[in-house]
Amino acid sequence: MKRREIIKGLTLLPFAGSAAASPLNNLSNNSNGVNDHVELYGIIDEESVKRGETLLKSIGVEPFVNCKGTNTIMGGAVVRPQVKLAMESITTLNVQMDELAFGIGKRLAELTGAQWGIVTAGCAAGIKMVTAACLTGGDPEKLLRIPDLTGFAKSEVIIPLSSRNVYDHSVRNAGVKVITVKSLEELEKSINSRTAMIYMTPSEDEFTIQNVSKIARPLGVPVFVDAAAHILTIPDVHLAQGADVVGYSGGKGIKAPSCSGLILGRKDLLMSAHQVNSPHHGFGRDNKVGREEHIGMLAAVEAWVTMDHVKEMNTWVSWLETIGNKVSTINGIKTTITRPDPELIHHVTPYLHIRWNPEQLHVTGEEIAEELGTIAPRIAVQVGRDEVGITGITLVGYMMIPGNDKVAANRIHEVLSRKRQPKVIQEMKNPVMNMVGLWDMEVEYFSSKVTQHLFIDTQEGNWITGLFKTEFSSRPFTGSIDGNEVKILCNLYWPGDRILTTMQGSISSGVLTGEMDFHEFNTAKFTAKKHKSTPIKKPIEYPKHRPQSS
Repeated sequence: MKRREIIKGLTLLPFAGSAAASPLNNLSNNSNGVNDHVELYGIIDEESVKRGETLLKSIGVEPFVNCKGTNTIMGGAVVRPQVKLAMESITTLNVQMDELAFGIGKRLAELTGAQWGIVTAGCAAGIKMVTAACLTGGDPEKLLRIPDLTGFAKSEVIIPLSSRNVYDHSVRNAGVKVITVKSLEELEKSINSRTAMIYMTPSEDEFTIQNVSKIARPLGVPVFVDAAAHILTIPDVHLAQGADVVGYSGGKGIKAPSCSGLILGRKDLLMSAHQVNSPHHGFGRDNKVGREEHIGMLAAVEAWVTMDHVKEMNTWVSWLETIGNKVSTINGIKTTITRPDPELIHHVTPYLHIRWNPEQLHVTGEEIAEELGTIAPRIAVQVGRDEVGITGITLVGYMMIPGNDKVAANRIHEVLSRKRQPKVIQEMKNPVMNMVGLWDMEVEYFSSKVTQHLFIDTQEGNWITGLFKTEFSSRPFTGSIDGNEVKILCNLYWPGDRILTTMQGSISSGVLTGEMDFHEFNTAKFTAKKHKSTPIKKPIEYPKHRPQSS
């Protein structure tokens, strides 16, 4: 989303350490940020880092340099030194948590220009708290009944289809009925006395915050905007557009604790959301936020509004230049660095694109990313978008820390400069059997066993297609059989949900055994046999007349 369209006509609110509405305005192309590490990131305690690496390795965990992004499954962002210092400073101090939350709420309002702010256990938890607040209106008796909404005046949440995503589980967890709409006209018709809230992500289609707010606000329906991956803007662009509440992830651009979320907006709604939030008992008690996370988020926002974002951007670029300069000495490698549009407010980072001809280096970007990400010293990178005759990897700059650039440069150079022989494409072996038919599968999850089914309707040489049937879904799949080795790709997509499923197994004596990989949901084992039915050898008579009884 571009800032230009959404803060047109706004005036800045004064606060300590005034910052522009976008911290990347007037971004210089000069990347002389390499000597600004201490000012931006403090002095790296190498002994502390070594202790951390030793601790992780003692339990079989190998850390990595993050040149890929802010995904929570990768640990999120590395906190700023101000955040670490603030968190450490209160670890031995006890406080009354409501007093802490109210003090932080007031200070967040001063810093951001919002009416109020709260800290939650991640942005998803914030969605959950605000949904509950819109259901209860601050009534503790209603709070204790969630997710049983029997008798509640409000029990529905509207979500545009374009905003449905895996994080709207936080809305559904409250027991609401989700109304999915495809147009503004449908949204307007769907609002009724039971509508508690509208949940949405920032959008440039017809569901802009302004358009939705124009419909919702006169009808008294709060609008929650999920801006988890966005950077903080002052004044907040989403609230300025008409959102009642906006949520941010702490573990992304803000570089607060990864397990924290920043929720800004209407004070009345956020006070009701705080009532849901831990340490209070009820629906939100399981989303505990410690005093360290509260103070860590506040420190991150304090740092955000006073820091030199141009200098930080230039530092990120300088790190990517270090890597790019090193690997570009390899014959056949081309590198380019792209800076983000200064108007961009999500995933704001420079990118280093490393490209080559796979026929020349005999390796693909996917293979390089796999090796870098799994063999120490590990470097997490993105797989570049392949084009005809071109493959590669892409690196981001905003999740590295001082020194990472040299480690990444040396490792990537080492892997890319390795001499490789041209690949010999092995011909697929003849299938050991015709797999067409119904297969009964016994699937062994971590703590249960269930029966599922594969129905293979087509086998053309080594290629198979069919349906994977579970207790709750029937999913089309594609697959292959190479000799006795079988691979199947079968993904599930529902509004707001997905399960990416890959199966791999081998056939022996007509029995297929192997493993299923569910991407983020780990794995399961399976055994499958062709279904065999015993025919009932009895003549069948077709009815000659209508029945005289039922």
